[in-house]
Amino acid sequence: MTLIKICGVTLPDDAAAVASAGVDFVGLNFWPRSKRYLAPERAAMIAGVVRSTGKAKLVGVFVNPDPDEVSAVTMRVELDIIQLHGEESPELCNRISKVAFRPLWKAIAVRSQADVARLDVVSAEAIVLDAPTPGRGGAGAAFDHRVAADARAKFPAIKLVLAGGLTPHNVAAAIAQVRPWAVDVASGVEAAPGIKDPVKLAAFVAAVRGAA
Repeated sequence: MTLIKICGVTLPDDAAAVASAGVDFVGLNFWPRSKRYLAPERAAMIAGVVRSTGKAKLVGVFVNPDPDEVSAVTMRVELDIIQLHGEESPELCNRISKVAFRPLWKAIAVRSQADVARLDVVSAEAIVLDAPTPGRGGAGAAFDHRVAADARAKFPAIKLVLAGGLTPHNVAAAIAQVRPWAVDVASGVEAAPGIKDPVKLAAFVAAVRGAA
């Protein structure tokens, strides 16, 4: 079964709706330049809503962070997983994983086959394949899923998370083509940046479960 991550949750009501929809992961964005940025003190409240409503794990999204920043946020918000969405080196990834003492996901911006040629050297529990955008995802932009499908075939043991431009209308086809471990969506289930649309959310979850 393909797992589901809903990213960019910013509102308590949305947090409750997403968690009660039975998704597997809820993403909270700690990059200050993101349209879906959450200050840690507010994120702690959102995290509490998620935990009290469902069983989803909390994924904290960071871009080129200092390890101490990640550690401080993780202790305050009690994140389950750290997702790095910048140009973090393998050394920095390892440092952050050890300091935060949490599993790590690493996002890769996919422009061509060259970007996924050496996924086996990335030290992470899962690898997020996303479209290259200035906003580090969440822009509704997609990339060529043939590249992701080739990566899945080349590295079958790696947990691939497919992101970028997914919607209720195209996610089933994307799953059929790529067979990812999980799918990750933000703008595809939104009414506006950081504001989730309950109809789109329900349709997305149904499409993924139906595809599985």
